[in-house]
Amino acid sequence: MNMQMIKVLSATRKYLLYILIVLYPVFVFSFSASSFVVPKEILLAILGGAAIVIMTAESVIQKSLSFKVGKFDLAILLIALAYAVSGIFAAPNKMEAFFFPGTATIVIASAVIYFLINQLDAKGKEETSLALVISAVLLSIVILFAQVGVLAKIPQLPDFVKDINFNPMGGSLPSAIYLVVVFAILGEYIYKKRDVVYRVFAAVSALIVILGLVLLIKNALPGQPQQLRLPDLNTSWQIAVETIKVSPIFGAGTGNYLTVFTRFRPVSYNSSDLWQVRFTTGSNFYLTAFTELGFIGIAAFAVLLFVFYKSASKKFDLKILPPVLLLVAIAVFPASAFLITLLFILLAGISDSSEKTVNLLGESAAKPAVFLISLPILVGLGLIYFFGYKAVAAEYTYAKSFNSLASNDAKQTYNLMTSAIAQNPKVDRYHASLAQVDMALASSLANNLSAQTGKDTIEADKSTITQLIQQAIGEGKAAVATNPQRSGNWEILAQIYKNIMSFATGADQFTIQTYTQAIAFDPINPNLRIALGGVYYALGRYDDAIDAFKLAVIAKPDLANAHYNLAIAYREKKNFDNAIAEMNAVLSLVEKDSPDYALAKTELDNLERNKNIKETVGTQNLNPPQPAQEPVITPPLE
Repeated sequence: MNMQMIKVLSATRKYLLYILIVLYPVFVFSFSASSFVVPKEILLAILGGAAIVIMTAESVIQKSLSFKVGKFDLAILLIALAYAVSGIFAAPNKMEAFFFPGTATIVIASAVIYFLINQLDAKGKEETSLALVISAVLLSIVILFAQVGVLAKIPQLPDFVKDINFNPMGGSLPSAIYLVVVFAILGEYIYKKRDVVYRVFAAVSALIVILGLVLLIKNALPGQPQQLRLPDLNTSWQIAVETIKVSPIFGAGTGNYLTVFTRFRPVSYNSSDLWQVRFTTGSNFYLTAFTELGFIGIAAFAVLLFVFYKSASKKFDLKILPPVLLLVAIAVFPASAFLITLLFILLAGISDSSEKTVNLLGESAAKPAVFLISLPILVGLGLIYFFGYKAVAAEYTYAKSFNSLASNDAKQTYNLMTSAIAQNPKVDRYHASLAQVDMALASSLANNLSAQTGKDTIEADKSTITQLIQQAIGEGKAAVATNPQRSGNWEILAQIYKNIMSFATGADQFTIQTYTQAIAFDPINPNLRIALGGVYYALGRYDDAIDAFKLAVIAKPDLANAHYNLAIAYREKKNFDNAIAEMNAVLSLVEKDSPDYALAKTELDNLERNKNIKETVGTQNLNPPQPAQEPVITPPLE
């Protein structure tokens, strides 16, 4: 009876792994703000956790505990530990490291999948390759169906799936790499398999994968909707070096590349056409890992590459071609965490672990020891599922708030965002979004005050505006507190203070302080310096405004708006020579047939005649600094 039960459990565990592999690249749903990442994390956690529970039940029934050892075990374990340790000790926001984008969670869960596949026999590992082939075929079919409009005709599907450019892996590059690697498995099938059915299946699958791959490559070409845009190697290397200077052991922290990108990218980046793009990865995976994980991460991957090289150099086999292709691909291109899952699955398939079985316990002490070891595993899984459920529930609520926002339901948007924060207060995105919603509501009420006639109504609206502003500031501060190194959080708080400068005492100084802090974490961003200069200009501090605009020009000399703002500030100081020089620079940078050119030419003519410039509206890119606004609310709020 026990043997029959063990066989059933073993088969169930094996097929759970196959289902996970097949569904992994195409598994998406719309209840999360991240429809591509979070679903795959959930799939890994649920099916991987279920396989662990089944394996634990097998051990309890057998009254013994054993596992198979593979040649890559130590390297995989070190990589998982590096992501976990860096996420715990270096990442400023643990939610980004372990939930969204959740790189640490995906890598750790992928390591668990590796060890679970390692427990399969040779036939079971062979079947994992078949599961990968099926997953690639499904991925290709979904991409093809999206392109030809089949998905758009299915009313039950969410809107983002109906998009012609829909890609279940979130982008063309990871999907293309995935298909190329699996195509190598199909090549092995066609070359080595003698069974006609296998060969026909492999040939048909290869055709479908090639069609999907050709479509992905076409869409990634310049000028196409999914054009491949990557940071250059020099920029990524300089960011890595500067990050390691600050945190050599643990790096910037798992999932924290965006923060160090804004902080450490070189000023030469502003000369590229991507200067406004903020990347979450380096130019290739290994540089990204080095930046996020520091020396512990690069050491772990070095161990893996060394062990793999030793294994591959002993005997060449077509089975090692897929992982070789993947290891080379991620050395050239950035890789999403999804491809690390694929790498670990491939390594488990070639680890030859079936010959090595280690029995950990003697027969006499087996039963109590199995329970002692199994209990922490089950308790740990229970805690992971408990906290994971809370995080997913908060993400679901947050996603619903955007649906309400799209429907212009301000009250429901506010309520849902507040609820998401109550469910998970550690996510800076939630606080930042609510701060902006609060400020939008306050601005709307403030703009309507002039139309109010009833005294009671006006006082009630003033009270509501005060509460909304206070909450906006509180949420902005909370966003900064949960992720203090993220320049964007400081910028949002600065914008809130800037918006209330006209009717809140002391807001001007807070605006300057917060913009200064945003610049400290994004020092070559010319737009931040233009915004700070605009604040100084509004306060009549023209010398400070000139200094800020000068730094914006230094950061990006070909930015017309920086020169334009500097010219206006010089004009206010009656420094017409410098103002004319800057306005001429504007004319050299904008299109001659554009409204911006006409505006700058008018300004230049007026400057040359030393006359006052009248306000001009209707521009596209040239935005002069604005004087301080008249107070909407009197007396000023504290």
